[in-house]
Amino acid sequence: MKNERPLLLTLAVVQFNHIVDFMLMMPLGPQLMRALQIDPRQFSLLVSAYTISAGIFGFAGAFFLDRFERKRALQIVFIAFVLGTFICGLAGNYYLLMAARIFTGAFGGLLSSLILSIVGDAIPLERRSSAMGIIMTAFAMASIAGVPAGMFLANQFGWNMPFIILAAFSVFAHLAIMRFVPVMDIHLQGQPTKPDLMEPFRMVAQHPDQQRALWLQFFMMMGHFSLIPFLSPYMVSNVGFSEQELPLIYLFGGLVSMLSLPLIGKIADKHGRYRVMIFGILLSAIPQLIITHMPPVPVWVALCVTTFFFITTGGRNIPASTIISSTAAPHQRGKFMSLNVAVQQLSSGLAAFMAGQIVSKSSGGELLHYPIVGYLAIGFSLAGLYIARTIRSQY
Repeated sequence: MKNERPLLLTLAVVQFNHIVDFMLMMPLGPQLMRALQIDPRQFSLLVSAYTISAGIFGFAGAFFLDRFERKRALQIVFIAFVLGTFICGLAGNYYLLMAARIFTGAFGGLLSSLILSIVGDAIPLERRSSAMGIIMTAFAMASIAGVPAGMFLANQFGWNMPFIILAAFSVFAHLAIMRFVPVMDIHLQGQPTKPDLMEPFRMVAQHPDQQRALWLQFFMMMGHFSLIPFLSPYMVSNVGFSEQELPLIYLFGGLVSMLSLPLIGKIADKHGRYRVMIFGILLSAIPQLIITHMPPVPVWVALCVTTFFFITTGGRNIPASTIISSTAAPHQRGKFMSLNVAVQQLSSGLAAFMAGQIVSKSSGGELLHYPIVGYLAIGFSLAGLYIARTIRSQY
């Protein structure tokens, strides 16, 4: 379609808002645990509440998202998501923040489904890895600008302020949606005249590749997100970072990822998605092992490892996302990507919950048993690699 790049950049901006809202919780972990007087298990529940809510509502989206024109649905869902972000900034205690994260996660799950559906509808399969690379630069930009800026605001004005500022910034993203996202309703031609609640289940039951794609998403998220919630707390408690130095992890990781992710997308289009995914998963095991076993080291040493972690984990997700999106026809894509986001978010929540049950805090304040989480993450990732080799890319 015409004007692919403005469309992809707009979706990346929307994704940027979504990712910053989600990512801010992890580096805010030490501050939140202190300010709200909560322990690591309660913090992991706070993180997983967002993802579980996103998973549940992403699943619900499978029953209705394909029945709406994409642009209008994106506008409505994004407005509700921004409202949730603003409510997070107003929360005054643990329980109010928990409720706000559940509300925001609900619309975040639908937002992810719509973004992936629009990319799948607008971009042919032979260029889709490159498109996914552009969308995923939102993660890099969130790491470079969003999270460090959020941490600065939190350190200066309290943990609430980043959410309030992010909600205000989201106005520009909505203006971009209005200007650059075209009306997209071709998928409506393949919809039945009457709603069928069992149709998403029949769809997946009749397509073994879609079943495998959902398993791939599950293992990839379990292999990634089990490490993320306690990355920042571990760096502070065990490695020796100060809270003021935490934004450097995201700054350097994001800067390098911004350059590497579009390149990885092009390489995957040219040399094969599965081949690139193999390298990504095998290489990502190296920083996963080092990070979860890291003793006190100089900050620059730790930053080299975490930056490599960002590159490899982000890079392996590009071919994986392309493989997953290629298993659904256009008129099924909204349903399937909603189910995919449900699996993505629920498995993220499960991974955070699992890590919270394993990791504990010593009397001296250090986090214990993080290496166990690292071994499990690598095992899940290898299981995903095995599943990916059995999937045929069709659409």
